[in-house]
Amino acid sequence: MKMLRILLAGFALQFAVLTPIAQAGLPFMDSQGKALPTLAPMLEKSLPAVVNIATSGKVRVRQNPLMDDPFFRHFFDMPEQPRERKTESLGSGVIVDAKKGYIITNNHVIDKADEIDVTLSDGRSFEAKLIGSDPETDIAIIQIKADELTALKISNSDTLRVGDFAVAIGNPFGLGQTVTSGIVSALGRSGLGIEGYEDFIQTDASINPGNSGGALVNLHGELIGINTAIFSRSGGNIGIGFAIPINMAKDVMSQLVEHGEVKRGRIGAQAQDITPDLAQAFKLPNGAGGAVITQVSPGSAAAKAGLKAGDIVLEINGKVVKHSSNLRNFIGLLRVGTKVKMKVMRDGKTKNLVAVVQTPVSDERQGKALHPKLNGAQFGNIQEGSRLYGRIEGVLVVKVERGSPAAMAGMRKGDVIISANRKKIKNLNQFKDAIKGSRKLLLNIRRGNTALFLYL
Repeated sequence: MKMLRILLAGFALQFAVLTPIAQAGLPFMDSQGKALPTLAPMLEKSLPAVVNIATSGKVRVRQNPLMDDPFFRHFFDMPEQPRERKTESLGSGVIVDAKKGYIITNNHVIDKADEIDVTLSDGRSFEAKLIGSDPETDIAIIQIKADELTALKISNSDTLRVGDFAVAIGNPFGLGQTVTSGIVSALGRSGLGIEGYEDFIQTDASINPGNSGGALVNLHGELIGINTAIFSRSGGNIGIGFAIPINMAKDVMSQLVEHGEVKRGRIGAQAQDITPDLAQAFKLPNGAGGAVITQVSPGSAAAKAGLKAGDIVLEINGKVVKHSSNLRNFIGLLRVGTKVKMKVMRDGKTKNLVAVVQTPVSDERQGKALHPKLNGAQFGNIQEGSRLYGRIEGVLVVKVERGSPAAMAGMRKGDVIISANRKKIKNLNQFKDAIKGSRKLLLNIRRGNTALFLYL
């Protein structure tokens, strides 16, 4: 009887594994008539839609300022050093529109690329055109002109459940197309500091360097996510990979195709997660979700809608808000002019409020208006909704023109100036005051996880 139970358990396990594949309409019989599960028929249809992407570009090489002096080089008989070096990277992409040749990939795959080459599964290669990119979601759209392309059908990532089977397709380590399988390990992962807007699908399907921009598909071969990052201490896969939900990527794509950029709006409210202490203070039940509003900007869309500090946002446009990152994602991905229906709790009672997403007021300034040595750069305050917001104080370098004085000094787009002439700064007005009347500038800059000084 015990042996029978073991056999029955083994049969039940085999049936449980085979059932999802059977539902995907895939055959089980091999050439000898034996039942074997296989994803091959699905992959034969899906693989042609996943492409390899190779990029090349140039970055400026930082060197000792003395090397810029011809007399110094002549005196020490030192040859002139190259000012730029060539960079190359590999990644993946997914064809989502066969007629127009649109391909979704990651922004970090094509960032700073001068040339983008796409290789199809049939060996054909094409030079791609960049349609638009969005660093905040790490999505980019490129386009190739080619016939007989295959596009992946897009699924609804909102219907995903933990435990659903998932297959990752990409170009790891430049080896060529590779397929790995696993399950959806978790949904709604955020707060990882990878991107500005995070709502990741977590999967244990192996994702390695080069898989970025590749496809995460279900057993029907439908696109559910764009592979983008891994959690690893060694750089290799350990079974924790992250993909951008295709619904988010699709919303970003529509704006990139239409405008070449994502035009985000704001409602002018800040929020934080509800901790156990806050839940007790607001007399909420244990495990209550939502995000508590900490500040509402005067005259903003949120203020006009009647939102107040202390309100707890429970839903946005019918979607449940579990934590503050949900609130930021839901609103940050909406277009300007979109109505935001909010269900909030105030003093133990629920209220329904409606706000309209507004265009943020631009506070960017040209470097030449601030100081001659900053010519060619554009600066701005760190905006609400940015991945840097609330994490660091300073002035953001929004743009740097190639070959400009600011670029020659070593300034890069994305740098955050945290002090100027040894004065700590939090915004553009403080930056302007700190450098006013100075002939030379000493800037303390945060660049990613590193810090450096620039002397101009």
